[in-house]
Amino acid sequence: MHLETLAHGHSLFHRLDPRGKLAVALAYSLVMATGQSAWAGGAGLGLCLAGCLAARLPGRELLKRLAAVNAFTALLWVMLPWQVYPAGDGWLGLRHHPPGIFLAGMITLKANAIVLGLTLLLATSTVNQVFHALAHWRISPRLLQVFFFFYRYLHVLHREWHRMHQAARARGFQPRTSWHTYRTYAYLTGGLLVRSYDRAQRVYQAMLCRGFQGTYWLLDHFQWQRRDDYFLLWGGLLVALLLVLELAA
Repeated sequence: MHLETLAHGHSLFHRLDPRGKLAVALAYSLVMATGQSAWAGGAGLGLCLAGCLAARLPGRELLKRLAAVNAFTALLWVMLPWQVYPAGDGWLGLRHHPPGIFLAGMITLKANAIVLGLTLLLATSTVNQVFHALAHWRISPRLLQVFFFFYRYLHVLHREWHRMHQAARARGFQPRTSWHTYRTYAYLTGGLLVRSYDRAQRVYQAMLCRGFQGTYWLLDHFQWQRRDDYFLLWGGLLVALLLVLELAA
């Protein structure tokens, strides 16, 4: 699936134990999300860019993921850099607001740094490996099952939606800005929810027939190697360096 387009490779990041990558990714994301220093944000972004180049991740795929994030941050650049003043003061009652410009820049910088970091550390492992690592970190089994089944049947729901939409178009449906279009999409959404519930019931009954008792069994186990020790050490040092830059700012 498209979530695993970067999971297959021969770089060091692809061979690392997902448990270590998950720990570093969590620490890095916390430092980036709570930081207020542009120096720390820029350093984190530079480190992740260097790591993506070292892992030889496809540039087109990285740009697609960054474009999805910056589509949201672009809205911040429309709203935050302006401040409303009384009528007649400024251009249409608006003036540049320097703190808002800084805030929009910081959010954009940190969002891109976090996305690149998670792409480098987590997208270089398969989804099953990430779930496996979360299970080793003692995450709630029920929460893991919800995420796992959501990922497993996401493409099934997409295929069902595509089939229903194609059936509607075969009957002459043309999307427009009209109440008929809104009503049709509401019917399609409701039908998808009903079909999803029915399929979930059938899948659950099939799992019970195969002995499912609500336990997420781990059939394979990771092998922690020396390179994982080095990665955890250097990753922890780099995160600590970013924290020092944040505190020193």
